[in-house]
Amino acid sequence: MKTKKMNRIMSLTSGLLLCVVASAQNYSVATNVLDYVNLGTLNLEASCGIGRQWTVSAGMKYNPFSFGEGKKEFADKQRSVDAGARFWPWHIYSGWWMGGKLKWQEYSRGGFESVAATEGDRFGGSLSAGYTFMLNTHLNLDIGMGLWGGYDKYVAYECLRCGKKIQDGNKFFVLPNDILLTISYIF
Repeated sequence: MKTKKMNRIMSLTSGLLLCVVASAQNYSVATNVLDYVNLGTLNLEASCGIGRQWTVSAGMKYNPFSFGEGKKEFADKQRSVDAGARFWPWHIYSGWWMGGKLKWQEYSRGGFESVAATEGDRFGGSLSAGYTFMLNTHLNLDIGMGLWGGYDKYVAYECLRCGKKIQDGNKFFVLPNDILLTISYIF
């Protein structure tokens, strides 16, 4: 299982390196400020232009944090990687855009509404749209949102740390994704 995850990460990295070899004109590195508000989720996305109206990207999110103790503990832990493309009707890194991604997420969440917790793996795709404000030559501000859906293999527990399994299974899901307030640096 760990080998499959490592192969996915290597594939995403290879795709990004391919952009460098292809001599694309513009590159960007971005981070979503709203993910940090979500209990400190660290995130980074790198992208490169492959034409006047297209960019490809690879991103990751990581949150190992839990807060509180005992019955007052809560967490929204995750590790995720994604790869995707954006279409820019006018020009890359400016104005309106529409995008799609393929995404994998390993998650552990609980303690918000009740002490119960759920963990699992999600695989799926997302569609999103937004607008990019050009703040100066190298700095952009993106706003946007989207939905992602796919397959969820999960296990539900009585609490975050007790380990008492109450349910497991597989299901299809549709969730909000890419709720963005992103700062991008353009090279």
